[in-house]
Amino acid sequence: MNLIQANNEGASHYKNPKKAFYFSIIPGLGQVYNGKYLKSAVVLGLELSAYYSWKNNLEKYNTYDSNNYPLKKHRYLEKRNKYAWWIGIIYFYAMIDAVVDAHLNSFDRLMESPINQEQIEEGLNE
Repeated sequence: MNLIQANNEGASHYKNPKKAFYFSIIPGLGQVYNGKYLKSAVVLGLELSAYYSWKNNLEKYNTYDSNNYPLKKHRYLEKRNKYAWWIGIIYFYAMIDAVVDAHLNSFDRLMESPINQEQIEEGLNE
């Protein structure tokens, strides 16, 4: 068995990076497509947490009353903006991660495939 045959045997498990990209438009779904369920839950949890914090700080900024809130008004604006950045960073990280995982999907199977003595000798003779 050569490397091309080993690669073709894993063709049924091929993950399309383009599909992974389209699935990853919804946070965590690209990881589900790649079979990384725990990573999907982490990404979705982080995304929801950042969104909740952004929304919470937005409400505090918009309904600011110095008697009700411990921080100054501009601090809620800064925190809102920080969480908006985190939402974007987590989102794009998840997209890139899904595409890279899809590209590297067959790598483990290829590395685990046995190499026979003939392949080693052919490689040394070249």
